[in-house]
Amino acid sequence: MHGKPENFPHDNYFMTTGNARGFLNLGLLLSGMLLALIACAEEPPFRLAEIAPGVYLHQGVTVDFADPRHDDIANIGFIIGTKCVAVIDTGGSIKIGAALRAAVRNVTDLPICYVINTHVHFDHVLGNLSFAEDKPGFIGHAGLADAIESSRAFFMKEFSAELGGSPTASSVIGPTQTVSDTLSLDLGGRKLLLTAWPAAHTHADLTVMDEQTRTLWAGDLVFREHIPVLDGSLKGWLSVMKTLKSIDAKIIVPGHGPPGNAWTDVLTAQESYLNSLLEETRRAIADGVFMEDAINAVGAGAKGQWLLYDQHHRGNVTKAYVELEWE
Repeated sequence: MHGKPENFPHDNYFMTTGNARGFLNLGLLLSGMLLALIACAEEPPFRLAEIAPGVYLHQGVTVDFADPRHDDIANIGFIIGTKCVAVIDTGGSIKIGAALRAAVRNVTDLPICYVINTHVHFDHVLGNLSFAEDKPGFIGHAGLADAIESSRAFFMKEFSAELGGSPTASSVIGPTQTVSDTLSLDLGGRKLLLTAWPAAHTHADLTVMDEQTRTLWAGDLVFREHIPVLDGSLKGWLSVMKTLKSIDAKIIVPGHGPPGNAWTDVLTAQESYLNSLLEETRRAIADGVFMEDAINAVGAGAKGQWLLYDQHHRGNVTKAYVELEWE
């Protein structure tokens, strides 16, 4: 028998079924688009600014460790020469490192010849792995190799997710070349001057000066808005800051917070805070105040002047007290 059997639904059945399938497919498409929009809302675009010709900055956010964006708190970026690119710090996860690498590739196809780490803290070094395939020279302070080695197990345990979920020792990349005093790097028509500093913010701080634009990447030797965090030597940091102010820099990129054009803009608040920390801690020790009590009293007037004060100030007082107790 040819044709439709008796009592078979009329031709509109095919149209209706087709429409239903069409509506279903449309619904699936719209749902996918909605999920994509939600994903985009949850993952904001990687912010990048050309702060000087050929000098690109991704400014980190100022949030505490409980925030899911804690891997994106440091200022990181790159500088382009005619021959190759130097990356300065890589963020607090391989995800942020990969985003930075993609940003480089969106701007230039030149090889990435150097990855420079300004110090050991996780938010500046854990993205190094994302650049391994470029086979750059990884460069840091002469003390950075030991600092990375002593921090490796801690990073693997406490930052497992940031390192991809199942990190190995090779997931944490330290320097292949170190700087004990100064080092000049040639990117092709553009030279960078790297300077290693005595103990200050940490025991292995490094700065990067782009001599062409006089842009200084100060790392965490300079904090703006975000409260300074002491992990090295308070007296050493204050001494280093005096030398920093003698550097002829047109743009100063702090480790956290917005860049500035003058030392008075970028260092005045930090210098005031660290000097107060020094003086008040010394006074507390001289008066016989125990550390537990000093932690609650020293620097109380600075509350409200800095972001993340509650998260870091007590630790700063503790570090200062230990350093100054036996001076």
